[in-house]
Amino acid sequence: MPEHLKRRLGLLEVFCVASGAMISSGLFILPGLAYAKAGPAVIFSYLVAGFMLIPAVLSKAELTSAMPRAGGDYFYIARSMGGAMGTLGGIASWFSLSFKSAFALVGMGAYTAYILDLPIKYIALFFCIVFTIINILGIKQAGITQVFLVLGLIALLLFFVFRGAVSVDVHRFVPFAPGGFASVFGVAGFVFISYGGLTKIASIAEEIKNPGRNIPLGMLLSLIVIGTLYVLVIFVTVGVLPGERLADTLTPISDAAGVFAGKAGEILLAVAALLAFVSTANAGLMSASRYPIAMSRDGILPGLFQATTRRSRTPWISILFTAGFMIAIILFLSLEILVEVASILLLLMFFLANLSVVFMRASRIHSYRPSFRAPLFPWLQIAGMIFCAALIAGMGGEALLITIAFLVAGLIWYLLYARHRFKRESAIVHIAENVMARELVSTRLEDELKEIVFERDNIVEDRFDRLISNCVILDIEGSPTLEEFLQNVASKLSDRLGCSEEKIFSLLVERERESTTAISPGIAIPHIIVEEEGRFEMLVARCKEGIIFNKDQPPVHTVFVLAGSRSERNFHLRALMAIAQITQSHRFTSHWMSARGVDTLRNILLMASRRRL
Repeated sequence: MPEHLKRRLGLLEVFCVASGAMISSGLFILPGLAYAKAGPAVIFSYLVAGFMLIPAVLSKAELTSAMPRAGGDYFYIARSMGGAMGTLGGIASWFSLSFKSAFALVGMGAYTAYILDLPIKYIALFFCIVFTIINILGIKQAGITQVFLVLGLIALLLFFVFRGAVSVDVHRFVPFAPGGFASVFGVAGFVFISYGGLTKIASIAEEIKNPGRNIPLGMLLSLIVIGTLYVLVIFVTVGVLPGERLADTLTPISDAAGVFAGKAGEILLAVAALLAFVSTANAGLMSASRYPIAMSRDGILPGLFQATTRRSRTPWISILFTAGFMIAIILFLSLEILVEVASILLLLMFFLANLSVVFMRASRIHSYRPSFRAPLFPWLQIAGMIFCAALIAGMGGEALLITIAFLVAGLIWYLLYARHRFKRESAIVHIAENVMARELVSTRLEDELKEIVFERDNIVEDRFDRLISNCVILDIEGSPTLEEFLQNVASKLSDRLGCSEEKIFSLLVERERESTTAISPGIAIPHIIVEEEGRFEMLVARCKEGIIFNKDQPPVHTVFVLAGSRSERNFHLRALMAIAQITQSHRFTSHWMSARGVDTLRNILLMASRRRL
């Protein structure tokens, strides 16, 4: 079993990692370029881009609340669509985050050079090394760093909004959309990458406390807060800067601050930009470095990427590998085209996130238990996929070709190295169950998701769990008589109880003669006392066609047989209470009757809501 990472991050850290990953070039560089295309209507472009992100945010929130594991996109794509798609998704996410983070480091170097006369690349390399050390020291240290960076940045941007609002000239908004409102939607695709960092939080889900609550809440809060901040900051920028100057600057926010706050304001917002790039680079390294460790666990990458530090259990080799790749980008590559490639890869990830929700729900895997469910399924996911496909189609041809080259390289790696090492099962196999031999479908994915839910919800196994794990479960075909069923039960429990079949059968028959054990429609709980000491066993049976326990009651489809010594009567009562809670839990009957086989039936019992003792 792989060693899991420690859960150290709370809601504030989740919010700050997601927010810090968003506020960078999308706010401090792109507004001027976007204004040149759409005019003052660029404000609406940012609103439209944020709206188009909602399906991916909600889908990722569902997937990560169900599968809070390192590697976010890779993990749930591999579990929903298999190893080949998981490999492509993991590599695409890792490339995208690494490119964006390297770009942020260079941007940070440029803004530092704006204040201090130092070489840009050397500054970028220095901060890359600093963030590498911080991340190796531990996720908590990286998270604390992110909190201070983001809260400081938000404070400076709020100063910009409130101080600059009084200087806004409404005449600068006329004409509002010189290129027509069609340009608003075109520019929305251009600025879409501004929100791309929001879902980085999925890659560190394994290290988040109470992920079912903190991941969706943190992501949605971040989208609302930062989306609102985007609109307000750009409104002030458009309102204070002459249009021709705004359309021709790569430092629009600092230039706007210089108009109403002088040189001091210009430098102060340059510091804010620096904090933005710092937070993006830190969050990017933190997130990107979790993909290799997740892919390594599944055999897609070599096992050395699973190495963690002894004290803080952070994936130090994965962090160093990611940082080394970012340094190579900074030193040797032109970033402009690679940022476009990163944008396409990011859109591809959003597309696959929406598709993964469709596959996971269509598979009807009982152990898929998201704490948060995206609404309006499947229409929300379909809309999200259409948005992403439309934006990808509108990207440059050169960037699309480079993206295809990356994906082909990833597929070759999977075929040559990972195909025979990847042993995980995917939801798509369960979807295809109706058109393939049932014996080809196992419960490996169900079991893995069950373990994730137990860990996520801090469920501690009790004696009744152990009883379920080891008990006999029968999935009975046809409709046997009550006598035939009880005879079958006696033969299965004989060796376990150290008692003859005849004795067990007679006890069961006698118990039914006293009064029927069919306690509610479709459910019966025969229970007997045996003379042998220190014994307690349970047998569970499902019969879809039903067993007639009492001619005056409907057929029984679910049977719990309890047999134990007198010394076990206290546990006998506890077991009865546990069974009552299980059978009364939400949708128990529908899950039970639609389960694929014995292993799934066992998982339904183990995962049912009840109070552990």
